[in-house]
Amino acid sequence: MAIGIRTLDLRKIYNSAPPFAAGGVLVPRSAAAPVPKPGKQSKPQIVALDGISLQVEGGEIFGLLGPNGAGKSTTVGVLTTRVRPTEGQAWIGDHDVWKEQAAVKRLIGVVPQRPNLDFSLTASEILTFHGAYFGLSAKERNQRASELLEKFKLTDRANQMVRGFSGGMMQRLSIARAMMHDPQVLFLDEPSAGLDPQTRILLWEIIREYNQAGKTVLLTTHNMEEADALCQRLAIIDHGRVIAIDTPEGLKGSIPGGFLLRLRFAKHTLGLLMGLQSLSGVREVRSNDTTGADVYADRGGSLIPEIASLAATTGAELMDVHISEPSLENLFLHHTGRSLRD
Repeated sequence: MAIGIRTLDLRKIYNSAPPFAAGGVLVPRSAAAPVPKPGKQSKPQIVALDGISLQVEGGEIFGLLGPNGAGKSTTVGVLTTRVRPTEGQAWIGDHDVWKEQAAVKRLIGVVPQRPNLDFSLTASEILTFHGAYFGLSAKERNQRASELLEKFKLTDRANQMVRGFSGGMMQRLSIARAMMHDPQVLFLDEPSAGLDPQTRILLWEIIREYNQAGKTVLLTTHNMEEADALCQRLAIIDHGRVIAIDTPEGLKGSIPGGFLLRLRFAKHTLGLLMGLQSLSGVREVRSNDTTGADVYADRGGSLIPEIASLAATTGAELMDVHISEPSLENLFLHHTGRSLRD
């Protein structure tokens, strides 16, 4: 039976700079917090997770989508026993992550955002040593290592030190290592970061194949194409909170209308915004600064002449138009008012 993942109200607050990629939001000291003693400077509180609750079904490819610093890596850190939460609970299957760490570690494989390979070992040694940690016999780990090196197109580099590997080769070897003990749950933190398109497609095929064997996969990404191509469900995360959870199709379908028109004017007025809202097919208008407006509508290009005419009659000059169909990027814009990579 496939093993699922669950979190309940996870919070993580750092009193010093969080680890690389953990991100977080600086919050002011609470009025109820104790006043620091004279001569001592109060420590800033950085909220990396702010009440994350997730339910990942066994055998699912689940994605955490959000910008750098959103809390994705911290969530993975908690689930893989590397980060202790300030509050809340997490489970891998029936095992409480922080009460049964040894049992959890036997069930999971982890690919960190940055490769952490031992440069003093060859690719083959890295895999076989990892297999030994998990009790595989010499025959099993040698056979498994050969299969994975072949799968990840690294057979010709099996006996070479990894210090000479490219970034993409190190990433492939890191994923092979995580799969070495055949874990039931695989965590991939930004798995395709820095990979060329050909290697990225190879990686996606391997992840799908692993999932088809009944394994659960949780990956973090800020790559919309990757999330759309791989994930059966997604959680959009920003500032340590879950904004939305659904299938990629369901999330894109939640955007008002079928098109997003990002408009830029020399300036805009309340009258212009109200006029835009009154145009046929327009579902929603959002002002994003003194010169820009996002228009969600049932039509795209056919709206432009009407928008230009409206701008002229209200004394605004239309400077730029960008039209796009529903996407995960648009969804993030709709919920947060900013780009996924801002």
